[in-house]
Amino acid sequence: MNYRISLIALPLLTAALPAHASEQSAQSGPALEEAAAAGDTIVVTANRTARPIDTVGQAITVLDTATIEQRQSVTVADLLRQTPGVSVARNGGIGGVTSVFIRGAESDQTVALIDGVKINDPSSPGGGFNFGELLIGNIARIEVLRGAESVLWGSQAIGGVVNMITRQPTGALTVNARGEGGWHGTGQGVANVAGRVGPVSASLGGGYFTTEGTSAAAVGTERDGYRNYGANGSVNIALADAVSVDLRGFYSNGRADYDGFAPPTFAFGDTQEYSETEQWVGYGGLNVALFDGKFRNRFAYARTQVNRATFDAAQTPAETFRARGRNERLEYQGNVDLNQAVRATFGAEREVSRLFTDGFGAVSNARARIWGVYGQLSVMPVTGLTVSGGVRHDDHDRFGGATTASANGAYTPNGGNTVLRASYSEGYKVPSLYQLFGDYGNRTLRPERSHGWDAGVTQRALDGAVEASATWFHRTSTDLISFVSCAAGAGGICTNRPFGTYDNVARARAQGLELALALRPVEALTVSGAYTYLDAQNRSPGSASFGRALARRPSQSVTMNADYRWPIGLTTGATVTAVGDSLDASAPRGRLDGYVLADARVSFPLSEHVELYGRVENLFGERYQTAAGYGTPGRAAYGGVRLRY
Repeated sequence: MNYRISLIALPLLTAALPAHASEQSAQSGPALEEAAAAGDTIVVTANRTARPIDTVGQAITVLDTATIEQRQSVTVADLLRQTPGVSVARNGGIGGVTSVFIRGAESDQTVALIDGVKINDPSSPGGGFNFGELLIGNIARIEVLRGAESVLWGSQAIGGVVNMITRQPTGALTVNARGEGGWHGTGQGVANVAGRVGPVSASLGGGYFTTEGTSAAAVGTERDGYRNYGANGSVNIALADAVSVDLRGFYSNGRADYDGFAPPTFAFGDTQEYSETEQWVGYGGLNVALFDGKFRNRFAYARTQVNRATFDAAQTPAETFRARGRNERLEYQGNVDLNQAVRATFGAEREVSRLFTDGFGAVSNARARIWGVYGQLSVMPVTGLTVSGGVRHDDHDRFGGATTASANGAYTPNGGNTVLRASYSEGYKVPSLYQLFGDYGNRTLRPERSHGWDAGVTQRALDGAVEASATWFHRTSTDLISFVSCAAGAGGICTNRPFGTYDNVARARAQGLELALALRPVEALTVSGAYTYLDAQNRSPGSASFGRALARRPSQSVTMNADYRWPIGLTTGATVTAVGDSLDASAPRGRLDGYVLADARVSFPLSEHVELYGRVENLFGERYQTAAGYGTPGRAAYGGVRLRY
């Protein structure tokens, strides 16, 4: 295919056609703006285009701007752990390595997106994304899609997709800013400016965060701090009614202190180690609408890069490890309205991933390329019923091809008061560059695969004052990649691998129940809750852990949120999260005890543009761990001011 001819010809063609650029793809500026302004009624992640949530057959949760501001969370992970089907484990305080498990899948099997751009780290061992350094900053919306979605989002989408949308351009000039401070020298400042001038709309922002933190090691006494500064930008240029250009960027720079295993005892405890992480995300897209907006096209280039380094002030030289992971993606996506009842989404992608590591006496350089094509058809055969089905094929330059399929349906017999949902989905994850080419790499690895289904119902009553939902899910994962220890002189896969290697030897099964409830008994009071029952087991034949629960995935968790606005304008609220026991081989008796956390918050508007707010986290000083041996913050109080113009 001659991409240069296509990129030139399509804009010329649109100049002769009356068209409008509406309902663009999930990465286009118009779709992101529409979703950000629509609260929880529109989603872009499920179909890679903006669609009403009642027409989506998959389970999806939306955290809109109002919810994010109301809960006052600093990190994305703290919001995700309040979502049905999601559990979180963090090594220490803010900035520590953080794993997000969706429906019991591995954290590396979660696709993370910033404004629709995939941000996984090719230099990490599993090729996934570390949520530990992702602050709320200017993120205005989070969509959490639960269940495999590799047909539309490709590799890693076995557990689900987390799409974080930053503040988008607005018609009028708007300014949002906040600053806060509190416990252990914690302070942050965040600001964003958005507006439109003629054909150009833009949103630009930045932020800074610092804290002295808490000890990363539970037995430690010195504090391990964290510092982060970053920026975000989104610019849309309307070249014509039917043609626009999107330019977007995201930057984050963090330094995190952590603890390690110092000589002579090599026991886990206080050390002078720290890490530095720099992340770049860049995107450029051309949006073209044809045939009066019924055929919408997006051509895009995206590049992400993560630079990581670790240091130990007690060693010479101090730098102990350095890594760089880079992804470059060329994308085409088309959306066609064949008629009022039939819509099609299709596209092609080319991704090149690169890895560089230097540490522990070895230097690694690796590269992999993957091509992908996909298509999905959505049909509304009768009023209230939407049925979608799709297929994807990817070709990897190391292991060959992988094909996945999915189907889902949503039916509402009464205009959205009752919504029945069901879906079948397949997922896959390519072996990471480290698993293929690292010190223990195996170039014959196959992709991890999964297939599963879910079914659920959402019921609304009393003009939206009550909304309840329930979903049952089941997933089987095969060809999971695990490290295999090798004895001296062993043959087969262990030939010339005296310390071990990776192989497709593991299987897992996850099933469970997700419940959600939202109440507004009176205009001033909102109550919401989420409950998850999870049965996630190791099903690897011959494994000593066969039939046991997967590590760090609690079988039960529940979160309740309540907020009340008093007549004087004061708002008070609280969050209570209860998490059950989970397994962790490093913990005493191999088990992490469950815990209950309570947070309280308050806010008060001084004027139309100025609001004071504050919160107390871990109100009762609960001592707990989400990863064995790692400390967690105790009771902490924060206060701040928020400005809106």
